[in-house]
Amino acid sequence: MPADLAPLLLLVAASAVILGTVLQRVSGMGVGLVVSPTLALLLGPVTGVLLTNITTVVSAVLIGITLRPDIDWQRYRRLAPLIVVGSVPGALLVGAADRHWLEVIIGVALIGTLLTTALVRIPPMSGRLPAAAAGTAGGFLNTAVGVAAPAMLVYAQATNWQQRSFAATLQPIFGTMGLVSVLVKVGLGAAPASELPLAVVALVVAMVPIGIVIGGLVARRVPAAVGRKVAIVVVTVGALSLLGRGLAGVIS
Repeated sequence: MPADLAPLLLLVAASAVILGTVLQRVSGMGVGLVVSPTLALLLGPVTGVLLTNITTVVSAVLIGITLRPDIDWQRYRRLAPLIVVGSVPGALLVGAADRHWLEVIIGVALIGTLLTTALVRIPPMSGRLPAAAAGTAGGFLNTAVGVAAPAMLVYAQATNWQQRSFAATLQPIFGTMGLVSVLVKVGLGAAPASELPLAVVALVVAMVPIGIVIGGLVARRVPAAVGRKVAIVVVTVGALSLLGRGLAGVIS
């Protein structure tokens, strides 16, 4: 990180974490959507997504404590076991892909999953198969690109999951995904923990409680649907920027 740009980059990272945490407190999702493309742009796709995973764990634990009465633990148990299954190939992809190609993959994955949730009508489903597919896809996406929310949103739409329970139950799901992603990537050597800039890690983690406090105030006035729309706009801008930088690197 260039010394003259360090304060600006730290400010951008802190702002992204606060915004993402506010949106997650309001709508149940937002940290990965906002923070992943931002940190990937600032720190690179490997370190940026790894730090996003760490941020997700911290925010999910703290928000989950606040929303714990509405958590559907039965649904969590259906989804959680398949997270590891999806995380392993995600970590292998991170370890094998060139940095520029990884930026392209992250950008395309973010845009593609958002378009899918926005444009594709999800037919009603039930049973264990949708949960298994959502857990596997979420584990893969969270490990590879730091964003599992679209997979969970598709599952929620398919199973008619009510927003209040959905937003609360996402927290232990995201917490588990983030922890598994960190352990798998570090364990397989795909994302060395030694490359994490400690100053940025400390700042990002410190911003999470601030975002939660602000989010609690915002949640009283702003509908969850508005929070989702804001998250989609932010992640689209970040994903397009990341995709453009990755394509420029591949071409050059």
